[in-house]
Amino acid sequence: MSPQQPRLSLDDLVAIDVHTHAEVSEGGQGSLSAELDAAAGAYFHADHRRPTLPEIAAHYRERKMACVVFTVDAEAATGTPAVPNEEVAEAARRNPDVIIPFASIDPHKGRAGARQVRRLVEEHGVRGFKFHPNVQAFFPNDRLAYPLYEAIEEAGAIAVFHTGQTGIGAGAPGGGGIRLKYSDPMLVDDVAADFPGMPIVLAHPSFPWQDEALAVATHKPQVYIDLSGWSPKYFPPQLVKYANSLLQDKVLFGSDYPLISPDRWLADFAQLPIKDEVRPKILKQNAARLLGLDQQQ
Repeated sequence: MSPQQPRLSLDDLVAIDVHTHAEVSEGGQGSLSAELDAAAGAYFHADHRRPTLPEIAAHYRERKMACVVFTVDAEAATGTPAVPNEEVAEAARRNPDVIIPFASIDPHKGRAGARQVRRLVEEHGVRGFKFHPNVQAFFPNDRLAYPLYEAIEEAGAIAVFHTGQTGIGAGAPGGGGIRLKYSDPMLVDDVAADFPGMPIVLAHPSFPWQDEALAVATHKPQVYIDLSGWSPKYFPPQLVKYANSLLQDKVLFGSDYPLISPDRWLADFAQLPIKDEVRPKILKQNAARLLGLDQQQ
């Protein structure tokens, strides 16, 4: 792929998928153990073929969509290195018409991680950072992560937190050692209160804490919800109600690709009773505003 690809054109996009995963490095190394990877594939009833970054770009370009791409750095808890953040950033540089680069830094890295935040934003154009409290084995409001949040807020970047149940480890003995207690969205409420200048995305319908996520997003102006990781036909009724009303400007399309394809997600979303004037907000406009893309046109 040539580095001279055209820049992202908001008007030409059908949608912006704010939640996709880089699961394999250029060298073929995955970011999860074989056990956790297999459990996730079984949970989502997916063959779980792991596309490369160029394949992700091609997949979304064919669909006239842009996508936020990130890995998950949970090396301290899992012992498995993440896909390098620099590879995601380089893929975005080569495919600026489709890929929006996010990164992930293990919160256990503390101030060393904060230095990485600054470097990735300043030198590689990273726009946000993904946290997966279950896999990274930390409570979002644990002060060990605060140096990272401080750096993210100072850099004007976005923080994404997995919330609710996870397919990672589901069905494996002991859930693969993954603990669900870390992903209660009320723990992120503390972070939102302490870092009011840091936009936050609560990723996924937050079962079994959906009402808590809706409360946080309603109460904290910088908190958004992405709809990834679930087929829309399984969304809790209260989530659909809030997406249609109080949170219509703060709900975002996300698929969780490659575990759920954007094609499947959009087909099921089309069947939801979402107001006509709200659909384009969820599919593109809210993400464009959050990411600052509407100011670049």
